[in-house]
Amino acid sequence: MYKKEVGERSPLRVFERSIHGGLGPGNLGVVLSRAGGGKTGLLVSVAIDDCLRGRKVLHVSTQDSAQKVREFYAEVFHDLAEATEMPERLINQHLMELNRRIHTFASGTFATEKLEVALGYMRDHADFPPSVIILDGFPDWGRARDQDLKWVKDAAVRYDCEIWLLGTLHREGQEQDARGVPLEIARFDSQLSVIVRLDQQSDHVRLRLLKDHENQDLADLRLELDPSTFLVRWQ
Repeated sequence: MYKKEVGERSPLRVFERSIHGGLGPGNLGVVLSRAGGGKTGLLVSVAIDDCLRGRKVLHVSTQDSAQKVREFYAEVFHDLAEATEMPERLINQHLMELNRRIHTFASGTFATEKLEVALGYMRDHADFPPSVIILDGFPDWGRARDQDLKWVKDAAVRYDCEIWLLGTLHREGQEQDARGVPLEIARFDSQLSVIVRLDQQSDHVRLRLLKDHENQDLADLRLELDPSTFLVRWQ
């Protein structure tokens, strides 16, 4: 019901087409914004859309509790249902929860080896091979090593999934390249397929595409993020 009556009209279809069908298995994407600027909210909206279309999503957080992440999903889902007058809300909410897993690490306890074990268990024993992974809190770009990004890229290929990462823009003292990508992230450009930047405007957040796979002609997304609901809407 969601796919037919709501999903096909979603601005997220425009976002997908703008990056030539989506991020894609084996690829890494990064969403950039200032702290509190909506990057997690955008990816939660993308994740809910994926879940409602039958894709399995794993949300990994190294900072927040599972309860906090779950509540965030519930809030965004509620706003989506209200905004779209979604039919069969309880069925769609159950579908979202069925296709989503949340895996959290207490502060300072994250390790790629632990996540590798969790991914292997979900794939081999829990019948939950994720199509999409949101990795919130890793890597710490200022301290990231080549092997950190290599592990994430290899995991995307090994588990045949797409992985979204988050990066923070600072108001002052942060060097950026000509595109507006912080240098601590730009140095890993060869590992990254898509980069999206969220720019705060007076009453909305503008989505700006900074990298689209190997395409040089970047689309003007003409999409914005509602900072109160974290829903993507037409600009």
